[in-house]
Amino acid sequence: MKIGDIDLGCQPVLLAPMEDVTDASFRILCREQGAAMVYTEFVPSDGLIRDAAKAIAKMRTIPQEAPVGIQVYGNIPQSMVEAARMAENAAEIAGGYGCDLVDINFGCPVNKIAGRGAGSGMMREPDKMVAITRMIVDAVRKPVTVKTRLGWDENSKIIVELAERLQDAGIKALTIHGRTRCQMYKGEADWTLIGEVKNNPRMHIPIIGNGDVSTPQRARECFSRYGVDGIMVGRASFGHPWIFREMRHYLDTGELLPPLSVAERVSLAKRHLALSIELKGESRGVFEMRRHLSCYFKGLPDFKETRIRLVTTTDVSELYDTLDYVAGRWGDTPLENPVGVYGI
Repeated sequence: MKIGDIDLGCQPVLLAPMEDVTDASFRILCREQGAAMVYTEFVPSDGLIRDAAKAIAKMRTIPQEAPVGIQVYGNIPQSMVEAARMAENAAEIAGGYGCDLVDINFGCPVNKIAGRGAGSGMMREPDKMVAITRMIVDAVRKPVTVKTRLGWDENSKIIVELAERLQDAGIKALTIHGRTRCQMYKGEADWTLIGEVKNNPRMHIPIIGNGDVSTPQRARECFSRYGVDGIMVGRASFGHPWIFREMRHYLDTGELLPPLSVAERVSLAKRHLALSIELKGESRGVFEMRRHLSCYFKGLPDFKETRIRLVTTTDVSELYDTLDYVAGRWGDTPLENPVGVYGI
């Protein structure tokens, strides 16, 4: 699968952008574990054009992440165009590597974004969505992609026609989450319309499917049953970044890898923690790892007190000691892979 000149190989598995999850440390870890491409957290267009430090910082990437996309959201056309230009020039504006493509977020369903007409809120204004997309495509040189949903609600699943219009506007790939905005993350993702988009003879850009891809077997089914060019994994990667290695191995060989031991999970957690501290500094790096650490060990018996230590200590040495304790006490404990532990 190619997005513009970006070659992601056959049946690539991509990391979905997730707010408060896909920071640089997590993106690097997922790339190391086999993710074909990663995306930044959502970057607000209004924050960028105001030179808000937090929004600009979200655009900072490093070479180990590449290929990486910067995802922007908003609903004001000129602000979105300017934000896309800034994303394209992120290396100069935010420092670091920059990006390989600009992704437009027309899919986020949370109220603070969709409720004000951005993200999947744009599904109620498809003409405006297409117009913004065309303006961005015309304004930047790098490939532009879109991530969206099936529609606003059960009665307005417009994705088949909308996909054609977005393609005509010039995007180089389309990611579709198999739910409507009103579903949020409830119920099962419906891949039938994703497959219909992919099998539309008018479509020639890559179609990437997203939603409830939480096992290697499901990944293979999505490729074979719906014919998509790529799949995107979101919530199932939280507390489980090695899911990309498992999926890649199964797609390539048809064999399932055994679940990681607790000791192996500890090694990955330490790698993640070291990256977080390296990129953010000790205090912030430790603090922002709290949302990840306990999820690495979800399902361990008699783990409550240890989990509390993992998510409350501010001392790096104590944190590493606690992880060593986890490996020593539960290292050989059988533990199934977590599925969708991030509750968004």
